[in-house]
Amino acid sequence: MEDRKEFDESILEETMEKAGEAESTEDLMPEAESLAEEQPCDADPSENPEEGKKEGKKKKKKSAKSMELALEKSEARVAELTDLYQRLMAEFENARKRNAKEQSRMYDVGAKEVLLKLLPVIDNFERGIDALSEEEREGAFAQGFIKIYQQMMTTFGELGVTPMDAKGKEFNPDLHNAVMHAEDPEQGENLVAEEFQKGYMYKDSVLRHSMVKVVN
Repeated sequence: MEDRKEFDESILEETMEKAGEAESTEDLMPEAESLAEEQPCDADPSENPEEGKKEGKKKKKKSAKSMELALEKSEARVAELTDLYQRLMAEFENARKRNAKEQSRMYDVGAKEVLLKLLPVIDNFERGIDALSEEEREGAFAQGFIKIYQQMMTTFGELGVTPMDAKGKEFNPDLHNAVMHAEDPEQGENLVAEEFQKGYMYKDSVLRHSMVKVVN
């Protein structure tokens, strides 16, 4: 406003000086207009509300753009952390399964060693029972002996141990150990005719092979 005032005063002074020389006011108009055009005029934003609105809109656009960029960065970071979390959880789950599988395998190895050492005890029980006569089987002692054997076999079954019962089945080298071979035209080919020592399975693996006699 002060610049404007000074500008008006300077125009007035120069106009007054020219007035003394001019013959009429018409001669002063071109000079006044020329001086007005030469003087700078700085617009005050308060005097031009349209300029203020435009400036405010520009600032709002810049602020909105900054917020959008910040949001995009945050979303990218969240996606990155989510992916990392999912991969870590998958690795943890795989490690847990491998550990459980290894523990189960080690348990089975230890169990098979113990069970294999108990099989001769089962063999002796069966030999003792086979040696009993029908009359002796009715005695209290023999009945107690047989019940102990049955209890042991029940426990073996609960642990996953089952007898192969190879007699009459086709010979399988993965399950049977052939210690004798014979020819018998009355029986089929490659059959187990006799089982000298009973074989056992532990779950899906062989605990002890059957010792058998194979015919044909």
